[in-house]
Amino acid sequence: MLLKGLSAFPITPADAEGRVEVDALRRLVASLCAAKVDSIGLLGSTGTYAYLSRIERRRALDAAIEEAGGKAPILVGVGALRTDDAVRLAEDAKAAGAAAGLLAPVSYTPLAEEEVFQHFATVARASGLPLCIYDNPATTHFRFSPALVGRLSRLPGIIAVKSPAPEPQAVAAHLAELRGLVPDGFSLGYSGDWRSVEALIAGGDAWYSVIAGLFPRVSMAIVEAVRKGDDSGARLLNERLEPLWSLFKEFSSLRVIYASADLLGICRAEPPRPLLPLAGAARQRVADVLAALNLS
Repeated sequence: MLLKGLSAFPITPADAEGRVEVDALRRLVASLCAAKVDSIGLLGSTGTYAYLSRIERRRALDAAIEEAGGKAPILVGVGALRTDDAVRLAEDAKAAGAAAGLLAPVSYTPLAEEEVFQHFATVARASGLPLCIYDNPATTHFRFSPALVGRLSRLPGIIAVKSPAPEPQAVAAHLAELRGLVPDGFSLGYSGDWRSVEALIAGGDAWYSVIAGLFPRVSMAIVEAVRKGDDSGARLLNERLEPLWSLFKEFSSLRVIYASADLLGICRAEPPRPLLPLAGAARQRVADVLAALNLS
């Protein structure tokens, strides 16, 4: 199984014109490799893929793959409004040496299930790049039904799904339903950091983590605790992060992570406009939480 354990999603530092700050990205990737994350989720939503040109996405990918040097497989976002553009991005990813693509059904006009199926089938077939289904209804306004995930999982080259983690009491049923629809070896992973620990404990294959992109060591500690069967230890580590989860829910994880990277001097990048960096009282709250948690 290619996608398992901790998949860490870093930001993509870039200047005001959307040109990737390659040196800063390399530093982020190096820290993830040093922490021995299971994979790196480049150009995800936290990596602001939708705000970057094809050229800049390729620059980011080339830099990340070179820096990783085979220490961690690279999962890279290949989502685009048009199917032909997504194909070209997936072809770029395969040519650069990415292990897999992360494909969201990006749209302006709401999509029907058959349209999403054909989109994925075309990108998988035309590019030859293994694909992970990116179910992110908060941004795409499309939610994958279990039946559609099952149908897509039977296509050659579609190897995994990244689902938003449901409420803790619902995650076991969600996993069981999907397991009954997908082939053996198909990876069932979850995002939504504050709920993902329970998804891992319930048997999820992967945690697609925003916090791990900046703080991989505490994230790896949670994953290792689950692997050892220490569910209470994993929950305690997760509870310690509750102040950060509260900020994620209030301001969005992307804004909080950008502010954290700046406050800690990791990189000075700001989120792409029209997104504005946290300021004033909000920024101070992030600083206070970081000081209390001492994660760096």
